[in-house]
Amino acid sequence: MQAHAASQAAEHAAHGVLFGLNPVWVASIVFILTYAVVMTEKINRAIVASLGAAVMILFGILTQEKALEGVDFNTIGLLLGMMIIVAITQKTGVFQYVAIWSAKKVDARPWGILFMLSVVTAVFSALLDNVTTVLLISPIVLLITKELGVKPYPYLFTCILASNIGGAATLIGDPPNIMIGSAVGLSFMDFVYNIGPVAAVSFVATLIPIYLIWRNSLHASDHNRERIMKFNEKDAIKDYRLLVKSLSVLFLVLAGFIFTHGALEPATIAMAGAALLLLLDNFHRDPEEQSERVHHTIGEAEWVTLFFFGGLFILVYALEEVGVIHAMSEELLKLTGGDFAVTTMVILWGSAILSALVDNIPFVATMIPLIQSMETTFGSDKINTLWWALSMGACFGGNGSLIGASANLVVAGFAERAGHPIKFLPFLALAFPLMIISILISTVYIWFRYL
Repeated sequence: MQAHAASQAAEHAAHGVLFGLNPVWVASIVFILTYAVVMTEKINRAIVASLGAAVMILFGILTQEKALEGVDFNTIGLLLGMMIIVAITQKTGVFQYVAIWSAKKVDARPWGILFMLSVVTAVFSALLDNVTTVLLISPIVLLITKELGVKPYPYLFTCILASNIGGAATLIGDPPNIMIGSAVGLSFMDFVYNIGPVAAVSFVATLIPIYLIWRNSLHASDHNRERIMKFNEKDAIKDYRLLVKSLSVLFLVLAGFIFTHGALEPATIAMAGAALLLLLDNFHRDPEEQSERVHHTIGEAEWVTLFFFGGLFILVYALEEVGVIHAMSEELLKLTGGDFAVTTMVILWGSAILSALVDNIPFVATMIPLIQSMETTFGSDKINTLWWALSMGACFGGNGSLIGASANLVVAGFAERAGHPIKFLPFLALAFPLMIISILISTVYIWFRYL
């Protein structure tokens, strides 16, 4: 059956493939090579994904029109809208305010600061997104630990894990969830209701061993703690008017995610919020200043990530078009014997392990059409359980290694520039077992709630 499906797809696409090559083999080789080069991190992943997508079109695997059909503009629009909102909001200094306030609330005790920063990271990751959150939090962590006179590694390590766990709880918190929600039509509250409880339990379960590991090595002198306590968090707020505007728009956007499901796509809400905040930030300025500020704000969006997503969607759609995804689905069902519970657990654990070994974004992009093709086997009532298994596996699995999620690499970049590099193997040795704890909790949760 697998060979028959693949051959049918190959015949369907063969007429447009360069030199009459087998489209299944061409698409598979291009995808694998692209994936392999992305994993080496030798070439920027946006370049690699864009080039791979171009090759799919140039070889005739996809037409230009088909390639555009494969791009999930809802995901890209949601990401871009939230990036613009955060880019404007961060100018107010509110994120620095929250971090300093949190540190002072625990009297600048090293363990207390680690706990509070991890909570702040998890909450911001759920409400914004985890990549943006660590971009904002990492410099603050490095500043506070420097003033406190403690090693930043435990704090950065914990923030990585907190960002991926917190991001798993909502539609907008982690790129895999954005992709799943957009492809399937799941709402903000669907993720909160189904993933939120297990994310909260996993967060607490992860902090316990972290406390046992580092509790005896986190010490700071009274003098250094006093320096932290002298920080005035109010000084961090640079623009109170913009703060009110930004928080108001962010509230409206989150309300839109919660209350307009089905009526408006998340991308529409995020882009409308971004446009409104750009207007509120610029309407009273002269045209030349407006142009400069808008250009700067939009330039702060993570365009590398957006181009990576665009190329990735085309690459995966090419595999779908030539029948590779369908064949993989059949193989997975054959492996599990068509048993729904076994299939669910294979997706959960397989997603976790593979997301730890490779970036979870391209992995999820590949899995989405695969799971969609299983709906005819299991039915629409059951298929949502597979989406929750994929979400938990990919988001929590991203904690398994330094390359498991984009947020991990962002924090590692800050640490290296500050002279405190995070090494791959030491991180793996500690993070992977902690990730397994989250997946064990997820296994129990899925079994008793859905199976």
